[in-house]
Amino acid sequence: MTGRLHSIQSLGAVDGPGIRAVAFLQGCPLRCAYCHNPDTWNPEGGEPIEAGELAKKLLRYRSYWGKEGGVTVTGGEPLLQAAFVEELFTILQSEGVHTALDTSCTGDLAAAERVLRHTDLVLADLKFLTEEDYAAYCRGSLARVKEFLRLTERMGVPLWIRHVVVPGLTDGEEHIRALGREAASYSNLRKIELLPFRKLCLEKYRTMGIPFPLEDSPEMDEARCHALFRLLPKVGETR
Repeated sequence: MTGRLHSIQSLGAVDGPGIRAVAFLQGCPLRCAYCHNPDTWNPEGGEPIEAGELAKKLLRYRSYWGKEGGVTVTGGEPLLQAAFVEELFTILQSEGVHTALDTSCTGDLAAAERVLRHTDLVLADLKFLTEEDYAAYCRGSLARVKEFLRLTERMGVPLWIRHVVVPGLTDGEEHIRALGREAASYSNLRKIELLPFRKLCLEKYRTMGIPFPLEDSPEMDEARCHALFRLLPKVGETR
């Protein structure tokens, strides 16, 4: 199976447990207002690569992973290339590698189910809490996200929920409490992460000649983000 690869990060420390090799796949159907990787949007971009070839490239970094690390596949949206990810994860699991899927929870559910059979951990981006905000800031659907999250629950795949905290948009205390209630409704939840909004991507947008929708928004204060985290329910792991 041939997929399209944007890039590989050899030593990722924030993309799942431990030290991980991170494969960024090409293509995304969403247009999130705070997206850091607009260069991954185009499904025809990147470089073609066979699943077996990518597995070999990733396994070169195995000595760095230790007992907790492994491989995370992200994007873009990796579920746009579900059959490719399924084959890649099958190969990696046969080698005893821990597999993590970093996803915005979009795409075909039947295809996603096949991927999840070979997934050890899901890192799910729960971006907003209303259909209106999903449509306005992502061009996506909250209902579809929840369908995917329930699928992970039914299949018993451990789940981390991640949420970007943007000043004036997703940093209200009641909003964070509502996020906690939604996250806690999934019995397979293992961790909630609040990710402070950053604008390190600005140069990418300028180079590509496209506007960054939140260019005028301030970056999120780290201390404020930690304070908001204390409003969340306690789960197995915290960050």
